Amino acid sequence: MSNTILTPSVITKEALAILHQKLNFIGNITTEYDDRYAKEGGKIGNDLKIRQPNEFTVRSGAALSAQDVTEQAVTMTVDTQKGVDINFSSEELTLHIDEFKDRYIEPAMSVLAATMESDALTMVKDVYNFHDGVGAGMSLSNANYGRKLLADSLAPTGMRSMLHNTQGVVDFVSDTKGNFNDQSAIAKQYREGALGRIAGFDHFENTLVPGHTTGTAVEGDTSYNINGASQSGSAITVDGGSTTFLKGDIISIAGVFRVHPETKVSTGVLQQFVITANSGTSATSLAISPAISAAGGRQNVSAVPADNAAVNKVGGGANATWQETLAFQKGAFAFGSVDLIKPDGVHFCAREVMDGLSMRIIRDYTISDDKFPCRIDVMYGFKAIRPQLAARIGINS
Repeated sequence: MSNTILTPSVITKEALAILHQKLNFIGNITTEYDDRYAKEGGKIGNDLKIRQPNEFTVRSGAALSAQDVTEQAVTMTVDTQKGVDINFSSEELTLHIDEFKDRYIEPAMSVLAATMESDALTMVKDVYNFHDGVGAGMSLSNANYGRKLLADSLAPTGMRSMLHNTQGVVDFVSDTKGNFNDQSAIAKQYREGALGRIAGFDHFENTLVPGHTTGTAVEGDTSYNINGASQSGSAITVDGGSTTFLKGDIISIAGVFRVHPETKVSTGVLQQFVITANSGTSATSLAISPAISAAGGRQNVSAVPADNAAVNKVGGGANATWQETLAFQKGAFAFGSVDLIKPDGVHFCAREVMDGLSMRIIRDYTISDDKFPCRIDVMYGFKAIRPQLAARIGINS
């Protein structure tokens, strides 16, 4: 029986299914989808608003103490368009879908998935919960520290994942090889790189998990001190030191302790902050996350920094380099995808959506060289919307 002509909708659905399977980071985080981009005129711009959960304080006694409810949202900018462009002929559209998939769709989706994952994994630098396991390979003990950091932040127990680089997988499997034996769970895994479930996480191998290189400040460096008491927010003024911090470096501040997210009682553990912008030598201001808040429903620290409180780098010496494993709950990050316009006058065009991912395929004909160029496009953005629900584990791998 002869093969039927492959339609753009069939090809798009197959390509999207393959892409979905290959995205083991994006596929395990929150995916936001908005179809308003595809409308002609009156477009919404490039930003999607993602609402944050409200947080409240508890009163003591019978007297009413009403709290104003201020809805908070983070803005995710959707402005990244990536695609793969290929040529195929009308004759090749008569191939069986499995043949067409092997020759065209699979290699195209592999490179597109890698690019999208690499982009999205830059969000690792926004995570401030950090366990210093540098000096050894990835282990069950490190995974349990990651679990602890998520539990301390009240991350929901469901939909937790852990991404390892290739050497991290070697080390972790060697340390836990007796535990990867739940055949029924493994049989249900469908994402590329899936390893199994252990220590409360679904584990995946991902070659794109970024490592980290720090600035020239060394662990315990106290040359930067708080300049001025009662500072709050996402930047701190400091006495100029002689070293540098890079985006993704972790610091703590003397006397500034993490509080329980609900009771707001000090845990006695220094709050960790991540540097969100590179700082030069002798910087007098450091951009940090989370923003310091010592009161109200969004309180995250026991007290604002005191004047001259020491700013301490966490982890490693000057220009320290390590690899990282990422532990996260689905709600830590968001990846937004939007519909691209289907142009008029093109007979071979389709757009499909699957689990919040939108893809468009267009094929045309160029009479000058008798070719059938085809473009596959996605347009997306990403944002660490609740980075407290993730943790970085520094390792040597």
